[in-house]
Amino acid sequence: MKTDLSFPKMNRAYNATFQPGRLSIGLFLPIEEYGPEDIPTLQRHIERVQLAETLGFSAVWLRDVPFNVPAFGDVGQIFDPFVYLGALAACTSRIGLGVGSVILPLRHPAHVAKAAASADVLSGGRVMLGIASGDRPEEYPALNMGYDDRGARFRDSVNYIRTCSESFPKLDAAQGRLNGHMDMLPKPVTGQVPLLITGGSQQTPEWGAEHGDGWITYPRNAENQRDLISSYRRHVAATGQGDKPVMQSLYVDVVDKPTAPTRPIVLGYQAGTPFLRDHLRSLQEMGVNHVALNLRYNFDDVEDTLKRIAGDLLPHFHIT
Repeated sequence: MKTDLSFPKMNRAYNATFQPGRLSIGLFLPIEEYGPEDIPTLQRHIERVQLAETLGFSAVWLRDVPFNVPAFGDVGQIFDPFVYLGALAACTSRIGLGVGSVILPLRHPAHVAKAAASADVLSGGRVMLGIASGDRPEEYPALNMGYDDRGARFRDSVNYIRTCSESFPKLDAAQGRLNGHMDMLPKPVTGQVPLLITGGSQQTPEWGAEHGDGWITYPRNAENQRDLISSYRRHVAATGQGDKPVMQSLYVDVVDKPTAPTRPIVLGYQAGTPFLRDHLRSLQEMGVNHVALNLRYNFDDVEDTLKRIAGDLLPHFHIT
């Protein structure tokens, strides 16, 4: 699926990562192998992000997982995403810094707006904020938050965060009143931090298409993914806003033998780079603009894998 419509112009990272009809490649953190019951070691985590930047990956993506819920089987990258964004902002200069995704109903929107704008300024306009309603019910009682009404708080938070970018904002919201006589500082570098809605986030497709700056979705079979992306873009077109990007994750175990047999793994593939190149091309054709690779199930040496991806895949999906 190709489009001639342009995407919104936002900050450095968004503009470089998302371009119509093109696909860029990023990475989910932590960049290491770990099992369902393991806690990531985060060894050389800064050096690996710096290597990813040097090799030409478009972006790295963090997770927002307040509590380790063993039954869920994924602790995430452990660090608070906004603290981590600050650290990565200080030790990188070009690579996009995304969160996929902040669980809005578990955080006050004023804190999200302040932290996201701060990281955006510190990084020179490289923050992209995926936002979600959350899917771990166990976390909500720990923060004295309702689970069933998280969709309403999500909408309220998006409105609140957007309004905080205005000068001396004024808003009557469910989570607080902005009286117009005080300001939220700093402001994002280009006025707004991009907000990419993850999945449905307890919203209608029409609401998501209108209020998000893009859509983060999950790997599916080709037919379903193509249909859902086409549907999303029809909803975006109906808003009169032009077009907006789509991104997804993909778990990979990149084997060093190009002709090795391909086999499915959870939400992805164990395969050589020729298969992965063709698969990414098919995703690009159906309208995916960015794929964040997850190396959680990758058994080869991490640095070797990053260099193999950079040498065999990035040249085919390079965005200038």
